[in-house]
Amino acid sequence: MSARAPDQLRDFSIERSTLTPAPGCVIARFGNTRVLCTASILSDVPGWLANQDPPRGWVTAEYNMLPASTGGERKKRGTDGRSQEIQRLISRVLRAAVDLYRMPRLMIVCDCEVLSADGGTRTTAINGACVALADAIQWALEKELIPENPFLGPVAAISTGIVKQKPMLDLDYILDSSAEVDLNVAMDHNLDLIEIQGTGEQAAYSRDALNDMLDLAEQGIARILDAQKKLLGI
Repeated sequence: MSARAPDQLRDFSIERSTLTPAPGCVIARFGNTRVLCTASILSDVPGWLANQDPPRGWVTAEYNMLPASTGGERKKRGTDGRSQEIQRLISRVLRAAVDLYRMPRLMIVCDCEVLSADGGTRTTAINGACVALADAIQWALEKELIPENPFLGPVAAISTGIVKQKPMLDLDYILDSSAEVDLNVAMDHNLDLIEIQGTGEQAAYSRDALNDMLDLAEQGIARILDAQKKLLGI
């Protein structure tokens, strides 16, 4: 069992970076998990959106793990089924942070590259990509690419689970690999739910257990939102 209290996040940071020239560039760290998150502006939206009236923009994400990010044997780079599932999750959550009709015909792509993985890569990616997205939007406003600010507020995510029959917040790899239940939760700036992904890895779990995990997730997400808001100056 971890030495952390059940409701304690791992040590975390979300910091802007100059590693890339993208309008938004952030490195998010939770424990030993580190994700480079960039946000780039494209002037073309997907074809199915091109002729929509009224026009709207789009936000999407891509997710990859560097070949040696897990610290074990080097893995071949490529987008597998797991990566596709995760990048769809990240995309959905990030779109909850914006009003797409306020960024007509503009597309923002958030690239999330896992530099080192020790559990919670998808939630770490969301937490960093949200700040990168907000920075890219600010850049687009300054360049007068959009008429008004579409950013509604930060979104954040965290993992929870049941380990040795006890709810636990922010699972690292060791905790995640032994958890009876694994739950990923994403919320908006009002702490309203965006997404819940929960799996009984070893056994079914009760509604009460789900509520306990959601309570832990809300506490953790509130702290992450505070850090994002401080960084964004909102």
